[in-house]
Amino acid sequence: MSSTRLTMTENELIEGCLSNDRLAQKELYDRYKKGMYTVAYRITNDFELANDALQDAFISIFKSLAQFRRESTIGAWIKRIVVRAALKKIKSQKKFEELQDHHTGHLIDWGDFLQAEYLEKAIQALPAGYRSVFVMIEIEGFSHKEVGEMLGISVGTSKSQLFYAKKKLRASLEDYR
Repeated sequence: MSSTRLTMTENELIEGCLSNDRLAQKELYDRYKKGMYTVAYRITNDFELANDALQDAFISIFKSLAQFRRESTIGAWIKRIVVRAALKKIKSQKKFEELQDHHTGHLIDWGDFLQAEYLEKAIQALPAGYRSVFVMIEIEGFSHKEVGEMLGISVGTSKSQLFYAKKKLRASLEDYR
């Protein structure tokens, strides 16, 4: 492959990886490892689980890259695999609780007082099920349907988990004010 690291397009990167070009594989990993580690850590709330999830995800990515249909960006496809790997890691640790359906249509107004570091700590302090759903919907932008499919829970449970996550966040952030 004659492309340099800085000029390699997404398509060249994919084709290089499919032809077992080690430089292309390293480039794919290097481009996405930091952002995907952040996603995995936000879901697992554990450095070791996040590292394990990232490693498992990239093994899966390289094994299944031929099935990538290019209906989205490679980054979006990788993120779904990382999310699933992170969820698999925490599922082995804790189970999601089925909760009654609650409807939330209210946006949380945090105001200008909130520092990102404090919010991040409050999110990480959420129970695993709440945190996973909150991160996937509010931070990563997945729909309740997508979250339900990835977690093996109903849309109603996803909505409930989000409702209770927001409720717990409100309570913990009241102390911050």
